[in-house]
Amino acid sequence: MAIIERRFAPDMRCTDGHFAGNPIIPGAVLLSDTLAAIAESLGAAIEICEIKTAKFFHPVRPGERMSIDYSSVHGGVVTFACTVNSKTVLTGRVICQSTATPA
Repeated sequence: MAIIERRFAPDMRCTDGHFAGNPIIPGAVLLSDTLAAIAESLGAAIEICEIKTAKFFHPVRPGERMSIDYSSVHGGVVTFACTVNSKTVLTGRVICQSTATPA
C-alpha cells in the first residue's frame, strides 16, 4: 500500500454554494482528486472503467490535508482510503485501465 497527500486550497471555487458559512469539498471533487493523485503517483494515465464502491464518511473542508492510502492489484483494481486528521473521510474501489504517461 502506498501513501500520498493532497492539500485542498482554502479558496477553492468548487466550495461556492457548498455550503454558505460552512464550506466543504464536494464528493465528486474528492473522488476525482483522489484518483488523479493515485494516477500521478503510479506515473500512469488512468481511465476509469467502473467505480465499484465509493463511500463518504465525513466532510473535507478547504485548507485541510488529506492522506490517501492506496493499493493497486493485478487486473486494474485499485482500493483506497482517505483520511483527514486520522479520521476516515472516503473509501473506495475502482477497476481501471492505465497507460504509461509519456516521458
